Amino acid sequence: MKKLIAGNWKMNGNLSANHALLAALAEGLRVKPACDVAVCVPAPYLAQVQSLKAASMDVGSQDVSAHAFGAYTGEVCAAMLKDFGVRYAIVGHSERRQYHAESDALVADKAKAALAEGITPIVCVGETLAERQAGQTEEVVKRQLAAVIHTNGHCISEIVLAYEPVWAIGTGKTASPEEAQAVHAVLRAQLKAATDMSARVKILYGGSMNAANASSLLAQADIDGGLIGGASLKAADFLSIIAAAQ
Repeated sequence: MKKLIAGNWKMNGNLSANHALLAALAEGLRVKPACDVAVCVPAPYLAQVQSLKAASMDVGSQDVSAHAFGAYTGEVCAAMLKDFGVRYAIVGHSERRQYHAESDALVADKAKAALAEGITPIVCVGETLAERQAGQTEEVVKRQLAAVIHTNGHCISEIVLAYEPVWAIGTGKTASPEEAQAVHAVLRAQLKAATDMSARVKILYGGSMNAANASSLLAQADIDGGLIGGASLKAADFLSIIAAAQ
């Protein structure tokens, strides 16, 4: 399975900074990488990124509405994202769960909405520090994934899954390769029980993967790539992670 390195710019960027970053990435990706590469960008910049990105790079959104269309001010539906050539949509990121009170059921509905338009949802699951310290990691991630499986049925084989321990996002902390692999193995087993095509599902690690630790994390049996935050805003770092994935 080809690994996937997906950058999540979060709420960062402007026209000039994006232009410089994309130019540097395009230069570094003149030779098509052996892994899949994507950047998930703020919605206002989708058109700019589509026009400037390297040919070997896909574009993703950082969210998608659970609704197909209608009176939902401020929402962006999957059909709109499809108009901009969006390949991936992050759903259930811990920041959405925390700051916007997104439930497991809503995350599952957003994944379904993306799939309906042929967009691959990158479904995020992960535990807080308190949950990890209470020994609830496995229970939490399995509950979060179970909601997506329940809503999407056999289509679950079309998603990308991302394990992002909340305590390791933007904190500089990271799960050890062994800790990350243990949770990835739990998720792999849960997918295997849900679909006979579970081998198609990439499981990314999304907790402060960077140029220094990417190789050791990506060497683990069930880690199929990375969902990269801050390091995706620095061309040299992002390209180093891409190189590690090859």
